[in-house]
Amino acid sequence: MDRGSDRRRPPLISLAPGLDHHPGYLDAAAQATLAADLASVLRAAPPFTPTMPRTGKPFSVRMSNCGPLGWVSDRDGYRYQPHHPETGRPWPAMPAAIRDAWAALAGCPQPPEACLINLYAPGARMGLHQDRDEADLSAPVLSLSLGATAVFRFGGLRRGDPTRSVHLRSGDALVIGGASRLIFHGVDRLLPPAAPDLLGGAPAAPVLREAVPPGGRLNVTLRRVSGPARA
Repeated sequence: MDRGSDRRRPPLISLAPGLDHHPGYLDAAAQATLAADLASVLRAAPPFTPTMPRTGKPFSVRMSNCGPLGWVSDRDGYRYQPHHPETGRPWPAMPAAIRDAWAALAGCPQPPEACLINLYAPGARMGLHQDRDEADLSAPVLSLSLGATAVFRFGGLRRGDPTRSVHLRSGDALVIGGASRLIFHGVDRLLPPAAPDLLGGAPAAPVLREAVPPGGRLNVTLRRVSGPARA
């Protein structure tokens, strides 16, 4: 993936041990490529609205997945499964650009098994939560952002720990691993876009305009689900 020269890219920012922010990791061309790749994924695996376990309350964020496994949530609980909850079809393959980002940033010798696609309309948010449904918690979670800037909030290992926030802009990458692998984190809100909406650009426009309204955000998180391979 062409991310532009290292001289133009801002340096890595360590927000906490194991929590690394890579501002501008994807340049404009790489963002457009990723948007087109994800448009193809969404044509094969249409967005769905997950619901909370037990209560059935819908999330404000719509979702899809690609890769061998996909994360879903419904009245039966949180889980990974190999097929779309509505179509029953296997998740589409993970695009090469996404796998390349994992290889470059995750520091994990094994490939990701799930790529969760979060689709934020203006006004959507994600409450503070931990990513702990994976058997292998030694592998990080890698996040890539497209579209509107998100106010990302993170705290500690307990829900009541103090929190801080950082802006995740289109093209940013975030690695949540090491001592920060189980921190509470979420998205408070989206900020109004300050530039033309990348997610509406050709050739990804039709499916992305339907999935992500103007001023929205698309975020992918890559996860390693299975436990470490044994020697």
